[in-house]
Amino acid sequence: MYSLLQQIRTGDWLTPERVRGYALLMLVIAVAGFGGWIALSHNMLDPNGKPIGTDFASFYAAGTMVRDGHAAAVYDSAAHYARQQQIFGSGVPYYAWLYPPLFLTIATPLALMPYPLALFIWQASTLLLYLAAIAAIVRSFRSDLATRWLLPALAFPAVFINLAHGQNGLLTAALFGGALVALPARPILAGVLFGLLAYKPQFGLVIPLALLASGQWRAIFGASVTVVLCVAATALLFGFQTWTAFLASTDVSRIVLLEQGSVGYEKLQSVFAAVRMWGGSVPLAYGMQGVVTLMAVAGTVWVWRLPIDHAQKAAVLVIATLLASPHVLDYDLTVLATAIAFMAMTGITRGFRPYEITLLAAAWAVPLVSRGIAGETGVPLGLLAMLALFALAMRRALADPECVSQSAAGFARA
Repeated sequence: MYSLLQQIRTGDWLTPERVRGYALLMLVIAVAGFGGWIALSHNMLDPNGKPIGTDFASFYAAGTMVRDGHAAAVYDSAAHYARQQQIFGSGVPYYAWLYPPLFLTIATPLALMPYPLALFIWQASTLLLYLAAIAAIVRSFRSDLATRWLLPALAFPAVFINLAHGQNGLLTAALFGGALVALPARPILAGVLFGLLAYKPQFGLVIPLALLASGQWRAIFGASVTVVLCVAATALLFGFQTWTAFLASTDVSRIVLLEQGSVGYEKLQSVFAAVRMWGGSVPLAYGMQGVVTLMAVAGTVWVWRLPIDHAQKAAVLVIATLLASPHVLDYDLTVLATAIAFMAMTGITRGFRPYEITLLAAAWAVPLVSRGIAGETGVPLGLLAMLALFALAMRRALADPECVSQSAAGFARA
């Protein structure tokens, strides 16, 4: 028993061979599952009567409406659902369109293709961008390890959830990871990538505050200009009424999808969802979410003001961004791959602290079971994993020798 506990503490149980073995096993299971499910499907509808790619059906239908000159109507749920039924049949469930008009710039070109081709191009391109971002993170530490980490990055269970739903978590992870890699040497490029993340406005709280705290003025400039240009371009392309329609739809989305939980609280990975899943009221859920959001923001701002390694700041920011939002779905956990990569590479180059390896491995595996466990037991494993990772990243950052020396110097001056 002592030996087992010691291995959990040190992480010696997770050898490179086991990393490859677990990743290969996960990959084989996923490929077999996807292949079998597609084989049982007919006319792009799975055995449950849902379109292959599920949520991508929403993207594709929205793109066809823009193509036909009805951009603002994508925020009319009845019209949007009617288009989905027209494409996939009257029995398909409704997949809502929740994104600002920025995302129509992606959905519209895809809608010029047949649905199977559009889905393949979307999945393949965003997967490649995600893998490139993870490789860039690893390469910034150890160029010799960049290709070795592609297998566990590809086998990360959140990737399979994202691919099954045809969702945009891979693109979000790619933009976020790419921005953080670029920030030290190419801050304007980093700002542009941060600005492109505006298609996920629920993730827009912590990033600007971190950049302000660290005085990243060039990145702030790049992000601001990018957002302004994107808003202006989409208003010209799709009409300003698409923005007014989007803003009008946000209240309905908040009430129906978040407060009433029509999306399923077991799928959401936030404090808000956990409180609602446990029977808490909406005001209580917002209150508890507010406490965690303030904690995440305060911790991030503090860390980003410290003269410590950029990778540690990056990990804190990624996790805090997820924790601060009440609307985080399990496919959004794909973004955690960037934090895990930063933390793993920091440990490899500077040494791991107790329990870090085991907790990182657990966080890697959690997306596989987070929805099922939450649905059956009410235990929000995804949220618990993010809280544990945030505590781990904060501990690592505040224990940085430069941080400790600065604190000691400040104490001596006092």
